[in-house]
Amino acid sequence: MKRLIRVCVVAGLLPASLASAGPIVYPAKGQSQAQQQKDQGACYSWAKSNTGIDPTQVSAAPAPSGPAVGGGERVGGAARGAAGGAVIGAIAGDAGKGAAIGAVGGTMVGGARARQNKRNAQANAQAQSQGAMDTFNRAFAACMEGRGYTIK
Repeated sequence: MKRLIRVCVVAGLLPASLASAGPIVYPAKGQSQAQQQKDQGACYSWAKSNTGIDPTQVSAAPAPSGPAVGGGERVGGAARGAAGGAVIGAIAGDAGKGAAIGAVGGTMVGGARARQNKRNAQANAQAQSQGAMDTFNRAFAACMEGRGYTIK
């Protein structure tokens, strides 16, 4: 079976991403290897056009890029920290020192928030990519089952 998948990938009928993550196809009605390759190519095209999902683009899609780590989050954190520090410093008698200390702490909190936001964006992109591949694979499997193959 691995040889058959490799042959399809080399022949250009299936992209490598589908071959490694896609459904396993078994010719349940004695179809020849040539017929299976033809059917897989046709079902790949059908699934791609009916779902609007191109597995070569889904797997190659880069993670979303946003502001650099610490962009707006650090500035906002520094401003909030400075304001809070100034209030605390004013109570203690040195608002400037309190603001400086607060700004440093706020910058650190803002940077942590930026890193968390970036991790969340990457996780969301990965989940969307996996969902798209699941949709494509279901369509591909339905087509192949309709042509008399067993899919796992």
